[in-house]
Amino acid sequence: MDKMQAINVLTELDRRGVYVLTKGDLAKAFSDERVKTLEKSLQRLVADGILQRVSKGIYVNPVAKSKTGNVIEDIAAVLRRGHFTYLTLESMLSEYGVISQVPVRRITLMTTGASGIYDTQYGTIEFTHTKRRPAEIIKRTITAKGRPLRLATKEAAVKDLVRSGRNVNMMDLKEIPGWTSKTLTS
Repeated sequence: MDKMQAINVLTELDRRGVYVLTKGDLAKAFSDERVKTLEKSLQRLVADGILQRVSKGIYVNPVAKSKTGNVIEDIAAVLRRGHFTYLTLESMLSEYGVISQVPVRRITLMTTGASGIYDTQYGTIEFTHTKRRPAEIIKRTITAKGRPLRLATKEAAVKDLVRSGRNVNMMDLKEIPGWTSKTLTS
């Protein structure tokens, strides 16, 4: 593929609100490319600044008009496409004011997919696997305008933190009605 063809395809995807792409998405978009040729083309597009490689097999169109202020969340959604994934743990507890620490350039999520940590130029994405069923996840989360992922309720984020064995000592229990230090350890 040549640069202009790539720019045209990326512009069309951007018009549809797609700016975070997997290698598979790009293979479909450039279906006339062979696997090795596509790999070389992607390397060239990254070198030329037309695409950003943010993780293995994940790319961002850096000039996309559809790019939101939640790029890191959009990347997380693509990394666990096909799985239920939601923001929780320290990310949401910080937003709710339950912990005073603000995760800088890091988001914490639960997913029905695999656990894993991804360092990107937009920040670190930390997935923790959950065995909760999709219906239960939906009950424990909310949607918010402008946010690509579901968000844990305050109580769900606390329970996720406790259940996953993470540091509960940083929580301000006055911010969680009905919770005490005894509740956290039982």
